[in-house]
Amino acid sequence: MQTPYQQPDTRGHFGIYGGSFVSETLTHAINELKAAYEKYQHDPDFLAEFHYELAHFVGRPSPVYHAARMSHEMGGAQIFLKREDLNHTGAHKVNNTIGQAMLARRMGKPRIIAETGAGQHGVATATICARYGLECVVYMGSEDVKRQSPNVFRMKLLGATVVPVESGSKTLKDALNEAMRDWVANVDNTFYIIGTVAGPHPYPMMVRDFQSVIGEECLKQMPEMLREANCTGEQPDAVIACVGGGSNAMGIFHPYIEHKDTRLIGVEAAGEGLDSQKHAASLQRGSPGVLHGNRTYVLQDDNGQVTETHSVSAGLDYPGVGPEHAYLKDIGRAEYVGITDTEALEAFHYLCRTEGIIPALESSHAVAHAMKLAKTMKPTQSILVNLSGRGDKDIGTVADLSGVDFYDRPSMRGHTVKGGQAK
Repeated sequence: MQTPYQQPDTRGHFGIYGGSFVSETLTHAINELKAAYEKYQHDPDFLAEFHYELAHFVGRPSPVYHAARMSHEMGGAQIFLKREDLNHTGAHKVNNTIGQAMLARRMGKPRIIAETGAGQHGVATATICARYGLECVVYMGSEDVKRQSPNVFRMKLLGATVVPVESGSKTLKDALNEAMRDWVANVDNTFYIIGTVAGPHPYPMMVRDFQSVIGEECLKQMPEMLREANCTGEQPDAVIACVGGGSNAMGIFHPYIEHKDTRLIGVEAAGEGLDSQKHAASLQRGSPGVLHGNRTYVLQDDNGQVTETHSVSAGLDYPGVGPEHAYLKDIGRAEYVGITDTEALEAFHYLCRTEGIIPALESSHAVAHAMKLAKTMKPTQSILVNLSGRGDKDIGTVADLSGVDFYDRPSMRGHTVKGGQAK
């Protein structure tokens, strides 16, 4: 009999990864958070409220859509999209921010801080803070502020204070550093809502648990979808998701881990190529190290210094990855591949014109790999892609890369966008 998958251990380790590497000033806050999550994670009233909010505020369950025209044109497997882009706020991030904000209220923390890259987690955090009447401060790298300006204004409309971070590479890594510093200074009244499955324990586990609603819904939705499309099996042959920190991927992967016939494929940002030094592929080009309170795969030099990352998508522009992804890679349960900026942009345009869906550039990486993989499979086989967010936030970046005149281009604010030329 196979041993059930049960990770992490009681100290937050996924094999050799995870754990809690924090300063003494944060030890009490982390222990307080662990105790609160242990108290409420299986509490019937807490879970009932969480699922009520997901249904009535977020609009769950999100549908699974058969991309029939796209599948036909690829000439292979049937491609299905889990439409997280249809959630309130336009991405998967809100699933997690609701759960953590509910914890913050129960812990008596009136002030919320968050970090954000693409801005989707910042918007989701600002949204739930507005709903619950909580103070909200969002840290965002100044480079990301320029390339994701629509989301910056959304956060401000929702009452959040957005703090541009000028240190380091001025992207997600640096925003997370500044948020950690804020937490140290304001630990008594502040709750830090981390947006991905990284950070010190219990964050990787807690964020995964809140996001697992994605995969749990898919397990129920896919049998009927596959029957209608004349596919074999009750569940997809492959599940694909983009991976930066990895919360959308872990949300759809985790319920499928014990479904051994389903391949789990994470798609990292290969930028200008995996051998170009301009990418964000921590799992494929990184090595084990400690970053932001946990041990995981990190892009670092021979001296252990974190290296610069590159991606056309702000949400994947991060030098680490959630520790559970590192563990799944090492045990061979999940596989990780790279998609370049150019490939992601091509998939972005293709999905727009073929299925009438404008995807986030992050999600476009997963779509691009699904398009490649589908061609190698039979029409009776199936691929499920987590379409983690919508692309409204990216149209200025895509316009710049396409050489199109558009009022909200990052170049209008003196910003040179990352990425290859769009076609």
